[in-house]
Amino acid sequence: MKQNHLATEKSPYLLQHADNPIDWYPWGEAAFTKAKEEDKPIFLSIGYSTCHWCHVMAHESFEDETVASYMNEKYIAIKVDREERPDIDSLYMKVCQMMTGHGGWPLTIVMTPEQIPFYAGTYFPREGRHGLPGIMEVLEQLNRIYHEDKAQLKDVEASVTGALQQTIVTKGTEGLSASVIEKAYAELKQFYDPVFGGFGTTQKFPQPQNLLFLLHYHQVSGEREPLEMVEHTLNKMVRGGIWDHVSFGFSRYTVDRRWQTPHFEKMLYDNALLLMVLATCYQITQKPVYKDTATQLITFIEQEMTDSSGAFYSAIDADSEGEEGKFYVFDFAELYQLLGEDEADEFVEEHGLSPRGNFEGKNIIQGPPIQEDIRLALLAEREKRVRPHTDDKVLTSWNSLMIAGLARAAKVFQEDRYKKLAEDALHFIETKLVKDGRLMARYRDGETKFLAYHDDYAFLAWAYLELYEATFNLSFLERAVQWTSEMEELFWDEEQGGFFFSGHDSERLLIKDKDIAEGAMPSGNAIAAFLYAKLAKLTGNTMYTDRLYELYQVFGEDVRKAPTSAMSLLQSLLISEYPGHEVVILGAKEDFGFLQEYYLPNTAVLAAEEASEFQGIADFAAAYPKKDEQTTVFVCEDFVCQQPTTDLEQALQEVLRKS
Repeated sequence: MKQNHLATEKSPYLLQHADNPIDWYPWGEAAFTKAKEEDKPIFLSIGYSTCHWCHVMAHESFEDETVASYMNEKYIAIKVDREERPDIDSLYMKVCQMMTGHGGWPLTIVMTPEQIPFYAGTYFPREGRHGLPGIMEVLEQLNRIYHEDKAQLKDVEASVTGALQQTIVTKGTEGLSASVIEKAYAELKQFYDPVFGGFGTTQKFPQPQNLLFLLHYHQVSGEREPLEMVEHTLNKMVRGGIWDHVSFGFSRYTVDRRWQTPHFEKMLYDNALLLMVLATCYQITQKPVYKDTATQLITFIEQEMTDSSGAFYSAIDADSEGEEGKFYVFDFAELYQLLGEDEADEFVEEHGLSPRGNFEGKNIIQGPPIQEDIRLALLAEREKRVRPHTDDKVLTSWNSLMIAGLARAAKVFQEDRYKKLAEDALHFIETKLVKDGRLMARYRDGETKFLAYHDDYAFLAWAYLELYEATFNLSFLERAVQWTSEMEELFWDEEQGGFFFSGHDSERLLIKDKDIAEGAMPSGNAIAAFLYAKLAKLTGNTMYTDRLYELYQVFGEDVRKAPTSAMSLLQSLLISEYPGHEVVILGAKEDFGFLQEYYLPNTAVLAAEEASEFQGIADFAAAYPKKDEQTTVFVCEDFVCQQPTTDLEQALQEVLRKS
């Protein structure tokens, strides 16, 4: 079979389209030069390999000979994997939302050879239906506009370019205060579903950033309600269909309010952030369900999403054999064949299953945890099926989130195995995803490619910080500081402040994007603020405080308008606006972890056998004296320290009393 220009790419998404009759190009000069030479518009299609509607549009339209023939004659077609090129995706998604009021994937952009879009949309069927135009209708109309209506084209181009320029964030004069935290909490309560947990009353996404904020807010405010919101949400999710009761892991979202019917795709970043939520919730409540679920989630990651070198894969598809969820659901009669009548009777009643099914005639298992022998029987049956596609590319940013989640779990559960998983993945990043000192974004099949984006740097520094807090290994804190410094050199906007999404050495797109609003993942600028808040307390370096307040000025207006769009940023504000401690421990390593049992997000702990080890990292503590050659603890507020003590219980009570 003849293949197109995607055949030599490494992206699983691009390779899925290498056999299409459409003459797809990867993003690059070859495509743009050809479009200019032949005076053709560009059809840009952006998606990812585990995207259900991307599969549907591919089968309906991109594999159709009529569509391909027309597109090959009239257009230059470009495919982009949004997970490899989030810079391109972010830019053109912004265009789509401005033009249509919504966005999603597959993202469809028609643009000039100069990369200026004049049409945007998402999924288009082969034939028009339900108010959506058919793909051929769109292609023919836009080709006519491009060649015959240059005036309209110029107007649209000017409008889009002007609108994009207006989205560039500039520094304001007003920062952020605790009132924004209260406003965000009030908005979360407004959107909270008190019946089924989560936020909103239609399809449900886990939104772990909201849950992490609520846990932090509960701790600093002492209010019970934020914790109750998180617990109710987690309990409903874990008993719902969004949690895979057989092989574990969370799906992307559910199409209903009750967490019952998932979109079966599993993403690394969702599970990373939810692992952090579960570990933190257990740390606060000590309820076994959160530890059990976190342990099972890590088992899923180890078994299904970990490379033999220790890196983590990106995602697992919802579809197998062309059907969504086929791998995951069970026929009612099948359950009786597997379990026997008596056991099946009890099982289907306990889990609310029926001959009618709860998903297209089949059953999604939900409810309480499954008895282990039954789970293993169902797992063995499932393993006989055709597995969904696993996107095995390794992304620095998503791996960093999982490393951070594992480090948090290692600290909370005092589990060395989780720490090793995190350290192995970090070793992979440091050895495979750094090229000539420059962090890179993606590794797959022996190829390291794409200059890393701001998120990669911010999330990696966060991963090191979490590992430091889990191990008290100062080299991890040093690496967090180093990656933060490199992040500033490559991404900081010297004129207006804040971080650009792409580095100063990266490809130039229509605009240099800079954003605080977050979707499924935290914003890089938000995590940078969190890093600054933490590093300021750990190192005593006021430069971090200055940068933090500069970020508050840059994004202050946007955050005040819509605080729930930037929940990760508000975690830094919870640190900077509420009291906390700096705790310095000098002495025996086995004494370092006496605070780890407790959730103390506003307490920074520096630990070393000798104070001299802090030199160059946290100079304020480098001359602290050890008392009587015993483990000595200094409890400080704003770097003003009380008398040191060798009584760990006394130090613990002092920290807890004021936290």
